[in-house]
Amino acid sequence: MTQTALLGRARPQTPRDPFIDLLRVFGMALVVLQHWSIPVLGFDGARLSTGNALATPGVWVVTWISQVMPLVFFAGGAANAISFRRARGNSPAWLGSRLRRLAWPLLPLAAVWIPLPHVLGALGVPEQPLETGSRLTGQLLWFLAVYLIAVTATPYLLRLHARYGWRVPAVLGLGAVATDVLRFGTGAEMLGYANIVFVWLAVHQLGFFYVDGRLRRTGLLALAGYGAAALLVGFGPYPGSMIGLPGAEMSNMAPPTLAMLAVSAGQIGLAVLLRPLIVRLPTERLMGWAGPRIMTVYLWHMPALFAVTGVVVVLFGVETPQPFSGGWLAGWPLWLGLLSVVMAWLLRGFARFEEPPAVPARELGWAAALGAAVLVGGGLLTLTAAGFAPGIAPVAGTAALVGGLLLTRAGRRPSAAVEPPAGPAEPPAAERLPVSSSA
Repeated sequence: MTQTALLGRARPQTPRDPFIDLLRVFGMALVVLQHWSIPVLGFDGARLSTGNALATPGVWVVTWISQVMPLVFFAGGAANAISFRRARGNSPAWLGSRLRRLAWPLLPLAAVWIPLPHVLGALGVPEQPLETGSRLTGQLLWFLAVYLIAVTATPYLLRLHARYGWRVPAVLGLGAVATDVLRFGTGAEMLGYANIVFVWLAVHQLGFFYVDGRLRRTGLLALAGYGAAALLVGFGPYPGSMIGLPGAEMSNMAPPTLAMLAVSAGQIGLAVLLRPLIVRLPTERLMGWAGPRIMTVYLWHMPALFAVTGVVVVLFGVETPQPFSGGWLAGWPLWLGLLSVVMAWLLRGFARFEEPPAVPARELGWAAALGAAVLVGGGLLTLTAAGFAPGIAPVAGTAALVGGLLLTRAGRRPSAAVEPPAGPAEPPAAERLPVSSSA
């Protein structure tokens, strides 16, 4: 079987799909709305207390929709399949292109947040709220580290998809089952982190089937997914919430569980079932505005929250009312309005860094591409673990990102007498994954 056949037997030149764009923007909008709405904040003069409005009894059911990581990985799988097939099998060049898009917008974030805690501390900002904001800004980057695994594995996953079809997500799903059985059977919680690979790659793989037009019976998929999740929550060891909640003994997200995989199937089935209605929505202007800004929104929406919290909660002492009370509902629009004003200012300053600078055409090899992936992944893991709290860790993490970016520029220039390989031009906005996360 030829390489071209292995990479995609259907529609190798797949056109852009507005449905994937809409899923990305919907996912990002829901992430931002959730992150801005759920904090329950208070300040006692020294410490900032943080709670979660979704911990209100019975509200956890909302997370079966508002936890949009499944849709993000599904859209990412589709976008990666489209983009890689356009690269005509030039895997190293394609990977280098994707790594630049992931890593480049992080540099201005690091340039601001590495010195910012020192500056604000010198100006008298209390230590604990400042450390909370510094760490959380980095911790939300965990998604990029996980997504990087899927991006790096995409060429291999597409070959498996072409050869084995539905057996690939089935095996990944069985891996998730085995992981949870071992985790809960032995009490070794660390075993659960294997599901970072099994759960999210299974969801990512479903995006390939969508691109090939092979994701059918989506109503049945939605019913089976949500039904299995209900059974797992009702009779298994899994909590009902699909996000981590304060004081909970375990989370379905960290690490992901079989219940999260079931909800993922439900969400994807429901989304594809509703596709005919979704693509008819008048969203052209929204998509034109959001496409070039979506990574910036992801990276900077939490700093916007910290800025408003610093003024409203820490400086003026205004605490969050009881979630879903009259005061909370009345103040919610004002709170979102303040956050939107700050976010608009941040977009004006940082959206220009969404697009990485063009690089000269080079014949990037696998060694350089994989080395770049290791460095970018290591930088992301470092920033996820340590955040931007004062210390050497954020500097080291940022240095790794820079090293990875430099490696994507490695390789020799193509000979003038030989046409350069059909590497991926930087993909259009429709193919970019809006790197998003959830609480």
